[in-house]
Amino acid sequence: MTGRLQQLREWYPVLPLLFLLAATYWLNQQVQPLTPKSSGARPQDPDFVISEIAAITYNERGMPRFVLAADKVSHYPVNDSTILDEPRLTSLYADRPPVYTSAREGEVSSNGDEIFLRGDVKLVRFSGAAQSEMSFSTNYLHVIPDRDVADTNSPVTIMDTHNIVHAVGMQLDNNSRVIKLLSQVRSQHETAKK
Repeated sequence: MTGRLQQLREWYPVLPLLFLLAATYWLNQQVQPLTPKSSGARPQDPDFVISEIAAITYNERGMPRFVLAADKVSHYPVNDSTILDEPRLTSLYADRPPVYTSAREGEVSSNGDEIFLRGDVKLVRFSGAAQSEMSFSTNYLHVIPDRDVADTNSPVTIMDTHNIVHAVGMQLDNNSRVIKLLSQVRSQHETAKK
């Protein structure tokens, strides 16, 4: 028994060190960040989905400038993209009628300043005192709402009261009210009946 007692006495100076080591290990485990639990979500899954949304952007005077609405909005964190189902963009002006744009699908750039519309894209510039209603249809339209410009390199059809114009590629500047058709322009004009 004295042999065992002698062995225990030899361990006395080491016991506080072992206790300190165990306490340090336990404390280290307590301050480690939690490992994220797998939610089963794949990287291509959206991190949020919103149904029936409308967002209004105001100008510097506090008046509505444009309204972006969609049936569904899905955000994908893997590439920071926002996908819109059935998007509708209405540009509002104090001095002229609104411009209404719709499509089957859209995507908002990661910084939110560009919109890419795809599938059955329609743009309608409503009639006003100095202009008749004009409509545009294409399969793709790139819109920069803050600058009030849009463009496409796809085929486009433009219609107003007396004209039907077909072209490939278009640049539209709503500020200056200039439409530039890029290629393969064909036009049909019907005179007003008296």
